[in-house]
Amino acid sequence: MRWPRGVSRGPALPEGGWPAQRILLTGASGGIGQALVDEFAAAGARLLVTGRRGDTLEALVERHPGQVTAMTADLTRPKDRAALIGAAASAGCNMLVNAAGVNRVGLFESCSDEALERLITLNLTATLQLTRALMPTLLAARHGWVVNLGSTFGTIGYPGQVGYCATKFALRGFSQALRRELADTRVRVLHVSPRATRTAMNAPKVEAMNQALGNAMDTPARVASAVRHAIEHGREETQLGGPERLFTRLNSLLPSLVDRALARQLPVIRRFVATPGEAAPHDTP
Repeated sequence: MRWPRGVSRGPALPEGGWPAQRILLTGASGGIGQALVDEFAAAGARLLVTGRRGDTLEALVERHPGQVTAMTADLTRPKDRAALIGAAASAGCNMLVNAAGVNRVGLFESCSDEALERLITLNLTATLQLTRALMPTLLAARHGWVVNLGSTFGTIGYPGQVGYCATKFALRGFSQALRRELADTRVRVLHVSPRATRTAMNAPKVEAMNQALGNAMDTPARVASAVRHAIEHGREETQLGGPERLFTRLNSLLPSLVDRALARQLPVIRRFVATPGEAAPHDTP
């Protein structure tokens, strides 16, 4: 398997490797979140995992006895975040993996105020608030990590996912700015951008649209393995998928070419998103 190449590199996983890592992982009850738990636990890390579905979290605890503890929480609630931060500090967490998020597929004109608020609150505001609250613990660690799961749609604006793109563009900017602000500390900030992934977040019509457009889709295990690789090699920016890497570069250098390419896809996209659809909260884009 060829791994996605990062744009730049920071320090790799320090001495002690994965057994020395104490990870707070959000969005653990979703498809990619569960795969990340399995990946990190297999490497020897200990995890405090959180999500909204308690039964799924307990299954992860049972699957990895002694390595995984769970706390059901809604990250949009200040009391839940405070409890989670307290538990993470007590556990000595030195790595935060922000994988919680929600998606919405539909035309922007049909997006309600409530749907927009939900996207922004979970995908961006709660993630920033949680990261900021955990920062003292990460700064006090011998080596600290913030790993943000973004999306290809954090680099390429895509029809039918306008609100989602807005939050993921912002998350990418947050990751870049925070990395530069913490450049003289022991905290490293990584940003990983999956492409389309086969998880429960995708409604059947989204799967059908990707198939009609010829879009490749990864498994959650593939994404989790790439995230682990990015951490082990200190890759500060990672984009999954060869075509997606090319498209993001073109979008940066010659956005008008991408405009025209997506304009040709627009009739197909409109056919599938004319009726807005919204997925339940999930683990990653």
